[in-house]
Amino acid sequence: MRSYNKIIALTLSVILVIFAVVNITPLFSKEEADIHDVEISRVAREIENSGEIPDKDNYSTISGIYKQGDEEDFFISDNNYVIREINGELYRIEYFESSEKTHEMLYLNISLAVVSLLVLAVLFYIRHNIVKPFDKITSLPYELAKGNLTIPLKENKNRYFGKFLWGLDMLREKLEEAKQAELELKKEKKTMLLSLSHDIKTPLSAIKLYAKALQSGIYKDEEKQREVYGSINAKADEIEGYVAEIMRNQTEDIIVFDVKNSEFYMSEVIKNIKAYYSDKLENTEFTIDKYSECILAGDADRLVEVLQNIMENAIKYGDGKSISIHFDDEEDCKIITVKNSGCTLPESEVVHIFDSFYRGSNVGSKSGNGLGLYICRQLSRKMGGDIFANIEGDYMSVSVVCKKK
Repeated sequence: MRSYNKIIALTLSVILVIFAVVNITPLFSKEEADIHDVEISRVAREIENSGEIPDKDNYSTISGIYKQGDEEDFFISDNNYVIREINGELYRIEYFESSEKTHEMLYLNISLAVVSLLVLAVLFYIRHNIVKPFDKITSLPYELAKGNLTIPLKENKNRYFGKFLWGLDMLREKLEEAKQAELELKKEKKTMLLSLSHDIKTPLSAIKLYAKALQSGIYKDEEKQREVYGSINAKADEIEGYVAEIMRNQTEDIIVFDVKNSEFYMSEVIKNIKAYYSDKLENTEFTIDKYSECILAGDADRLVEVLQNIMENAIKYGDGKSISIHFDDEEDCKIITVKNSGCTLPESEVVHIFDSFYRGSNVGSKSGNGLGLYICRQLSRKMGGDIFANIEGDYMSVSVVCKKK
């Protein structure tokens, strides 16, 4: 803001200097004589040559020519005049003051004033509508990075920054909600872990006691030994159940499936996918079948996320030769299928690819965590649809079922 104020001050200074130069320079410049001076000299030459007074109507600025002796008050006149001695006699030559130069200066000053006001008006408009609102939000990203999410942004109807400020405030609210949700999850996780840890201690203590008794040879009877073995197995199953619950809760904590179901046109989603992958797959045969427009029920952003996950898998685990998107209709559903060449996944593993943390035998050294397709299934089901996969030869197809509206 201070820098911009300096620019305004500098501009104002330049304008004042220009005005000063324009108005002061003529005072020091050696210009040709004014028109009336030229015509007075012409009159003097004509009288000198002819000895007679020329007609004043032949001159644009001469209003009268008088010889001393023709008038009683020779030296008195209401008009501008000069006295010239010509051929030994005095002549009074009256003239009109030339206003051409004065008018030029006036017009020039008016033009400069108008331009200056326009420049200053534009600078102040930019200051009020762009620079000042932007100055208010320059520290916001820094505050958000520090985690200061509690200060709301004031509503602003500025045509340039109104929507931007509204978006930043939404981002701030989302970050604040995410922060609160994270704190709640951490609290619940710690409570759950403490509770399950306590619950595990009981069957674990029993197993240790049984194991110690068996080691010491306390149970001589085979029937009693079988009974103890059964108890140990039951306690181990109980511990396994607790561990499974811990794993399930940990998975749910990692991923939050926030789906806002509404209505949207299918073309909105497909255009996003096409725009993103057309350049990325310039070395791959990437095709999208023609489709009939329809309204889908669900969350457009989440459906884009699902299709992006599938596309990334097709790029990562395919051979890069061919990826295509196909469309089918079935009752009240639209099926969007992503098909890629170069599939090396055994068909027996297809039933597991949507499980959390599952990675197929074809992953090799490729990085990943086995959550991509698991997320796709969870999101699809939350939108009222589903997802399934199929292998035909060396082609892998993943189909997303979307509900029509």
